[in-house]
Amino acid sequence: MKFSTRSEGAYQLIALSGEIDLHHSPQLREEILKTLKAKQNLLIELSAVEYIDSSGIASMIEGLQLANSSKLKFALVNASQAVMQVLQLARLDTIFPIYPSLEAALSQDS
Repeated sequence: MKFSTRSEGAYQLIALSGEIDLHHSPQLREEILKTLKAKQNLLIELSAVEYIDSSGIASMIEGLQLANSSKLKFALVNASQAVMQVLQLARLDTIFPIYPSLEAALSQDS
């Protein structure tokens, strides 16, 4: 897994690529929690993610819960087919806000 972060309007964006598995999910969790504890809204860009397992999903669920309890915004952006299949299988596509593009996510604040 590789990731980069940048500011996008009122959000911090974490762009992920590669495989998010048990080996890499602690890094993802740390970055998500660091961003939310800094009281920043968060978007996670997933277009280049080839694989995600339950540990990666768990990191994002923990982030969503912290964002909700902190009254911050948290959303997934441009999820790859591999990610969407896992989210749909676990019925998490109804729990996470998911936007087809960065522009769509940012326009929700307009």
